[in-house]
Amino acid sequence: MLRASVAAEAAGIPTVSLVCEGFSQQALATGRGLGFSGMRLAVLKGHVDAQSTQDVIASLIATTIDQIVAGLTEPALLDTTGATVEPTSLEVAAVGTVSEINEYFADRGWSDGSAIIPPTRALVEAFIAPSGHDPWRVIGTARPSGRDMTVWSVAVNGVMARCRPEQLPVLLAAAEILAGTSYGVEHSGNTTGADALMIVSGPSMASLGFNHGPGALREGAQANTAVGRWLRLYLRNVCGFTADEHDKATFGNPTKVVLCEDLDALNEIGWPTLATEELSGMNGDAVTLVRINSGSIVGSVFGSTPEQIIPYLANGLTRVTAWDLTHLFGLGHFLYAPLLILSPILARIFAKAGWSKDDVRRALFAHARIPAITFERLIGEWSNLTTGRPRLIDLSAQGIVPPVFAESDDPHRLVPIVDDAARFRIAVAGDPNRTNAFVMSNDGAHGWWTTQRVDSGFSSDLLCAVPPR
Repeated sequence: MLRASVAAEAAGIPTVSLVCEGFSQQALATGRGLGFSGMRLAVLKGHVDAQSTQDVIASLIATTIDQIVAGLTEPALLDTTGATVEPTSLEVAAVGTVSEINEYFADRGWSDGSAIIPPTRALVEAFIAPSGHDPWRVIGTARPSGRDMTVWSVAVNGVMARCRPEQLPVLLAAAEILAGTSYGVEHSGNTTGADALMIVSGPSMASLGFNHGPGALREGAQANTAVGRWLRLYLRNVCGFTADEHDKATFGNPTKVVLCEDLDALNEIGWPTLATEELSGMNGDAVTLVRINSGSIVGSVFGSTPEQIIPYLANGLTRVTAWDLTHLFGLGHFLYAPLLILSPILARIFAKAGWSKDDVRRALFAHARIPAITFERLIGEWSNLTTGRPRLIDLSAQGIVPPVFAESDDPHRLVPIVDDAARFRIAVAGDPNRTNAFVMSNDGAHGWWTTQRVDSGFSSDLLCAVPPR
C-alpha cells in the first residue's frame, strides 16, 4: 500500500495511507526510503485484528476520517522524523577508548549491543585492499532505507563484526542479494519476526574457516559467527533494520550463524549443493539467503533405509509448518519452501539406496501432510491474510492449488504442506556421526530463496584498462 501511495504521489495524485498504531514510524521511514518524505498518514487506533468490525468502524468515524480528509486537502508536511544527519563515509564519528567507542555506537543503535571492533579508516582500508575493490563502488540502493550500498559500507560492518579480509567476497555476494529484487530485503522486520539465514557452499569455504561439521548453526567458528553477525549489522546500519525504522517484529530471533554445506560429503554421495540447484550449473562458491520463521531439531532419527526414516523427517517438517502456509497463496502463490538439513550419515543412507535429492523430495511430498481442516484453519479461520474462509477444494477449482489438495471433500483427508515436491530445499551439514536433522520454515516472499556466486578473484575495479596495440 505504501509503495502504491508513493507511485501515486509521483504522478501528482495526493494520497493518505492507513496504518495501525505502532506502524507510523515504519510508514514514514518506508516513504523516505522510496524517495518521498511527505507521506500522509491516517492512524487506526489499536490493532484491527483485535477489534470487532463495529469497533473498527466506530474508531474510523470518530478519528480516522478527519485525518483522511485533512491529508487529501491540506499540503503535505515534510517528514523530518528520523532524518538525523548521518556521518559521511570518511568522517571521524567518535574518538576515545575501545570501551568508549563501543558505548557511543551502542547508544546510537549502530551495534547489536555486543562489543564491536571500532571501524577505523585504517582497518577498513586494510580490509578492502587485498581484494582490489573500489571502496566507493555502489552495489545498489538499500530498500527501504534509501541508503547507498557500497563496498566501503560492507567493509565497515565487516570490521565491526570481526570478519577477515579474505571473507570480503562472501560479504559482497550477500550484499548483492540484498540489493537485488528477488530476495525482498524491504520486508525485513515484518511482524512475525522471521530472520535471514545465510548458507554458503563451495570449494573455498573450508579455507575461509567455515564450519560444516559438529555444532553447525551454533556460535563458535569464527567465519560462521562473524559473517552471520555482519549480515545482522548490515541490515541494521544500512538497510534500516531497527525499531526506529523498519523492525516491527513482535518477537525477534537471535542472529543466525552461517550454515555451511558439507561439500566433501555431497561430492562423495554425488548430490549437488543447494546453491547448484538454485543456480543451475553453478559449481563454484556461492551464498544463499532466505528468511526463516522457525526451526526444530529432528533428533536421533532411527532406521537404516530411506523408507524407515522418511516418515520421521516428514513429521518434523509438518511440526514447523503453520501460519507459513499462507505463503502458498495468501502472500503470493506457491512461495512456501521449507528447508531440511540432513547430517551426512542420513544423506548417505539415501544415497546408498540409490536415492537422489529429487527422490527424497518426492517421498517427503507423500508423507509431509496435515489434515485439510487444519490447513484451512491456518489459512482462513485463524488468519486474516486470505479473504473469506477458503476451502482447498474451491482453491483447487480456481487453479490456486493443484488437484492433490482436493482429492475428496473429507475435511480430515491428508494434504501436502507444499504445492510441489520441488519446493523442499535440502542441505547436508552437521556432525557426520550423528543421525540428526534440522527443519526450518521459510517466510515466503518476505525473504525468498536467492543465490549469488562468490567471486574471490582480484578485482579490476581500480585498474586502468590498457587498449591493445
